[in-house]
Amino acid sequence: MLKTKLLSALVFLGLTLGCSRPEPLLGEDAKSTAERLTVQAPAADVEQTVRGLNEFTLALHRRTASATENVITAPASITTALSMASAGAANATLDAFRATLNVTLPQSDFHAAMNTLDRALTSRGQRQQGTNGRPFTLSIVNQTFAQKGFHLEPSYLDLLAQQYGTGLKLLDFKTQPEPARLAINEFVSFHTADLIPNLLAEGTITTDTRVVLANAVYFNASWDSPFEKTRTSPGPFTRLDGSTAQVPMLRDSAHSARSGTVGGVEVVELPYQGHEVSMLLLVPPAGGLAALEGSLDVAKLDAYLAALTQGQLDFSMPKFAIDLETTLAEPLSAQGLGVAFSDLADFSAMTGDRSLSISDVVHHAVIKVTEEGTEAAGATAIIFGTTSIPLTRPLHVDRPFVYFIRDNATGALLFMGHVVDPR
Repeated sequence: MLKTKLLSALVFLGLTLGCSRPEPLLGEDAKSTAERLTVQAPAADVEQTVRGLNEFTLALHRRTASATENVITAPASITTALSMASAGAANATLDAFRATLNVTLPQSDFHAAMNTLDRALTSRGQRQQGTNGRPFTLSIVNQTFAQKGFHLEPSYLDLLAQQYGTGLKLLDFKTQPEPARLAINEFVSFHTADLIPNLLAEGTITTDTRVVLANAVYFNASWDSPFEKTRTSPGPFTRLDGSTAQVPMLRDSAHSARSGTVGGVEVVELPYQGHEVSMLLLVPPAGGLAALEGSLDVAKLDAYLAALTQGQLDFSMPKFAIDLETTLAEPLSAQGLGVAFSDLADFSAMTGDRSLSISDVVHHAVIKVTEEGTEAAGATAIIFGTTSIPLTRPLHVDRPFVYFIRDNATGALLFMGHVVDPR
């Protein structure tokens, strides 16, 4: 069956960026007339959705995390992208999306829960501070780009508008693929404070491209208790091979935080201003990173969170910055989504026919952790095409560790990764 190429770039990042330049003009506006729904989904539905997506995230991390390199992903970007794509799937392809994302709710209830979750996340940090003089930001922007004249089902566009706040702009992929690619990259760059300026590499948009779904997420927040820059100094960090490196360490000898220990794994929660979002660190014993990640699931994460108690810490951790792009086609196929990458793919709920399949999924995420706080961004491109594919105690994060940025009220994992060498 002849497949028509559809590219879907979904970036999940923050919006109030403090940018002075105007939002770029990206194409003729042709959005659905449907308004975004503001009805709250039942709390139990949101909790069930978050738990399923977190389980997917941890399983994907086990498949993709390099044993020897630093890692950063934006689970909120990946799961939002896949959720929007799943809205266009039908029959066995839809079943594969639901199984992969651990969706147990009826499909309409699932999208309603995603809408409620999205709006809850974007409400965080009001009147709080971010880094570099910017306000606290956790914002989500969705946009659909489509080829002029290409048919998308009105019901699909209405669902994206109502549950994901997604508009529609028309571009000319057929005769001007390179300007279209640059326009989409400009959209992503603008909505990620220029942290991800080139999501779509040269050649990813071709004359066969028909649609790009874009979702951008940007996060910028100050620590509730910032670290003094004058106290940052070199300290030893023990790498996976047992060797040590001197790296800049954030230090506070009287840091108030929630921490605990579970089975030799040290756990610490570092809240951002407002205490609505936190960074969670899991620091295993020396040489224990692989064992920690190999057994990490939602139940284990619950146990680590349950062990947290408030206390004073003699605390240190490395400053770090990670910028990583990776392809997710193979791990997603292995995780149960293989049919979506094959000639058997059915995206008829999106287009009214079975002319599309996914050819690749590209993910890009960035994080910067400093004395002030954290700035992070993530982007996901789903490409549809013609081919198949207690008491004060010391807690020093001086060895490889796992980290999350987590929404405290819902438990949603926004960013995740590990650090094996802060240099």
